[in-house]
Amino acid sequence: MNTMEEKLRSMTKRASRHGPRGTGPVASDWSAGSGSASGARGPAPATPSTSQAGGSTFNRPQETTGPTRRQSSRDSIDSTSQQAPPEHGELLFKVMLLGDSGVGKTCLLTRFRDGRFLSGNYITTVGIDFRNKVVVVDDTSIKLQIWDTAGQERFRSVTHAYYRDAHALLLLYDVTNKTSYDNIRAWLSEIREHANEDVVIMLLGNKSDCGTERVVKREDGERLAQEYKVPFMETSAKTGLNVELAFLAVARDLKARKSNDPDDTKFNVQDYVRQQSQRNSCFNSNCLTT
Repeated sequence: MNTMEEKLRSMTKRASRHGPRGTGPVASDWSAGSGSASGARGPAPATPSTSQAGGSTFNRPQETTGPTRRQSSRDSIDSTSQQAPPEHGELLFKVMLLGDSGVGKTCLLTRFRDGRFLSGNYITTVGIDFRNKVVVVDDTSIKLQIWDTAGQERFRSVTHAYYRDAHALLLLYDVTNKTSYDNIRAWLSEIREHANEDVVIMLLGNKSDCGTERVVKREDGERLAQEYKVPFMETSAKTGLNVELAFLAVARDLKARKSNDPDDTKFNVQDYVRQQSQRNSCFNSNCLTT
């Protein structure tokens, strides 16, 4: 009898010594369901050794550290953008396209933004709409918010409400439509009345690719631009002639006005347009003959 009791005592001692070190009972505790008592006891220690040993311990660290990691990732992105040097920051300018209905304002915007031409029939702009595009000028990102306006008389009152917030105005006429050219003076009068005094104005003679249908000479556009002291160029939304140059010239002028650099403030958009047009004269002449 004593021998049996001694054997039982020795077996109990070995089991008690072996139990804490064994992986069997511990693993069964961690893998138990959340409704079991062993499952409730399992996560209590929450030590690195037990979190590596049990299968379901991985869920617990994930719940506590996961959101923290995602938050730190967003914080790092936000801090990077906030700490960017001002000269590399993104500037925002609002540009409006003005002119009679059918002069090609929407086509010009689509060519500049998407690099394609709206051929065939399309719906005339009603009221006002806008598109965004980011351009880079001297390592500075400039976001142009380009407002496409309706040219019909009944929408003029709507357009006037947006003049005051515009930084630049691109005024278009159709070289194949004499009436759209004659109405430029009326458009300029409205601009002087409703827009800011320091707004950038550029005159564009669009549809310059229509050689045989032209009724407004280039010299007429240049003379009108000199009268009102605004830069001028002819464009073609179909071929892309001077489309990008027009927007980049405006963006460069707006950047120069906002800059504190004396060299930038000396920028003259009329001289820039003239130089770039002369540099691309061969390309321009080829476009006009197509």
